[in-house]
Amino acid sequence: MVRRNDQRRAALVDAAIEVLARDGARGLTFRAVDTEAAVPTGTASNYFANRDDLLTQAGARVYERLQPDEATIARQRAAGRDRATYAQLMRELVGRIAAFRTGYLALLELRLESTRRPALRTILTERVRADVDANVSYHEASGLPGDATAVKLLYLALNWLIVEQLTLPDVFTEAEREQLVTAAVERIVGAE
Repeated sequence: MVRRNDQRRAALVDAAIEVLARDGARGLTFRAVDTEAAVPTGTASNYFANRDDLLTQAGARVYERLQPDEATIARQRAAGRDRATYAQLMRELVGRIAAFRTGYLALLELRLESTRRPALRTILTERVRADVDANVSYHEASGLPGDATAVKLLYLALNWLIVEQLTLPDVFTEAEREQLVTAAVERIVGAE
């Protein structure tokens, strides 16, 4: 029984992500989540204490779904340690995030909503900071070129490229996106 409840909770949080991406934070209601998840009215309110709880869990779920699978991580660990490999890893990262369009759009909505909700801002700040720190630690242990500042600069540059790709997809072609990611790595990381 517990497994089914966990599955239902995950389905409701995934539905919340879809609602956030489509309708924005103002459109995120328990009723909208119930409708999106195709469950009886009142189901979401049985799983989440309040709207803030739902917003917080939606944010955590996006990060969970954006994590690479074990095969991807193993392949990355076995890859070379040069700038070309680094650029390929970053192109894959941008592609993985762009493929989960609704998740990233939901995160943007959550970031906007966090400007009005201090508790949500605290949680998102902690999560993003932990993500940045984990990326820096992974990078330092990987032996890839560049330092912690390069990782943070790539994080900032690629995040905006992703926003551009998801909100105004016709500004850059996919080929231009690939070239921009490669150029960002080459210019930020510097000479090998």
